[in-house]
Amino acid sequence: MTQAVEYDVVVLGAGPVGENVADRTRAAGLSTAVVESELLGGDCSYWACIPSKALLRPALARADARRIPGLSVAVQGPLHTQAVLARRDEQVSHWKDDGQVGWLDSIGARVYRGRGKLHGPRSVVVDGPEGEHHLLTARHAVVVCTGSRAVLPELPGLIGAHAWTSREATSAHEAPGRLAIVGGGVVGVEMATAWQALGSQVTLLARGDGLLPRMEPFVGEHVAAALKEAGADVRLGASVAAVDRPGGGTGPVTLVLEDGSRVEADEVLFATGRAPRTDGIGLESVGLEDGSWLSVDDSCRVEGTEWLYAVGDVNRRALLTHQGKYQARIAGAAIAARAQHVPLLESDRWGAHSASADRLAVPQVVFSDPEAAAVGLSLADAEKAGHRVRAVDYDIGSVSGAALYAEGYRGQARMVVDLDREVLLGVTFVGPGVGELLHSATVAVAGEVPIERLWHAVPAFPTISEVWLRLLETYRG
Repeated sequence: MTQAVEYDVVVLGAGPVGENVADRTRAAGLSTAVVESELLGGDCSYWACIPSKALLRPALARADARRIPGLSVAVQGPLHTQAVLARRDEQVSHWKDDGQVGWLDSIGARVYRGRGKLHGPRSVVVDGPEGEHHLLTARHAVVVCTGSRAVLPELPGLIGAHAWTSREATSAHEAPGRLAIVGGGVVGVEMATAWQALGSQVTLLARGDGLLPRMEPFVGEHVAAALKEAGADVRLGASVAAVDRPGGGTGPVTLVLEDGSRVEADEVLFATGRAPRTDGIGLESVGLEDGSWLSVDDSCRVEGTEWLYAVGDVNRRALLTHQGKYQARIAGAAIAARAQHVPLLESDRWGAHSASADRLAVPQVVFSDPEAAAVGLSLADAEKAGHRVRAVDYDIGSVSGAALYAEGYRGQARMVVDLDREVLLGVTFVGPGVGELLHSATVAVAGEVPIERLWHAVPAFPTISEVWLRLLETYRG
């Protein structure tokens, strides 16, 4: 039996992005339905951000402690792997979403469990887990917040090999003796850091000539060197040609590389890219391509429509949870303004309806050892965009606060300066603890703070943030 219900807003996907859209539209007084086929809270809560950082935190804390005389001797032993995994399980609420259900209930959003599918303009059909069917119609907006999924390459033998994706890597209940990781991006590097620390012998295979290729080249060099010191086997320029795993995908796995060499492992993780989770959600019913990324304007409204929005990973502007939540705030405010027939320019006192930070000032932290943190443009990207720029580098290890933070601190900072306007287009750090420096860099880049004013943002002594003063001094020469 199909039940028809009308709402002001219907949200497809109840990850952090969909939850934030619902929060904003409910706060504006709009009735809102949220549709989710898996756990409320999405990948970030159960298979990505939260569990990965729960696995990484003990590894990074131990690494920091080992760099401090007087403490290093006490932390030379292995991590208690089962204790780390147990804490990870607690952080993801043992893969139960009762808390998320309660929160959505508290804001007055109506939750529909099941697979949601567009059924023409402003309509969504939900097939529930017990065979029930719901037809939801939206007076003002349907918002697609279905996120992205891991993509496996087409390789001989991979089908049936039961390879890990990021989901299996963050939810595994024991450390494999040997773990091969294919991919030198964020997921590959973070999982190599975590599982090497948890007792696996990691082999990291990166097709390019460096790790973390979207960041400044020196970042990948620092991270690769540290992984090697930790005992991981890091191979650059390594491409997998085939996978061999006999025994129904339960025995050892062999990776055949293009150069003919082989890598033996007990498990293999492919961290080789993402695709939008827009297949099978009825895009074709509104004239869009099934399974495609969705192009949006700066209010996250799908181009060519008046009622359809795409927020978070699905619009491909910045595949990061915090950027998706930022977009959700933008979209929610825009939907509310349009529903109230208020022109965006009149209601947009704080720039709340126009997403710009997901193009020019995207911050990201890679929780490897050492940490990597960047916001805005790299030097290569700035030059490619036609800016007249100068890169200013500084050795973080020579800053007083860094020397106190850890014995033999190794790290590097770079700021990319727009020479015509004397503002920062990008900032990158690599080194222990640098993730906490990133928000200051984000404020400088997003706010287009003139270098003349940055001189008056005095860093506290003795902290690693003194690197800001040294970068400015180096720029002035």
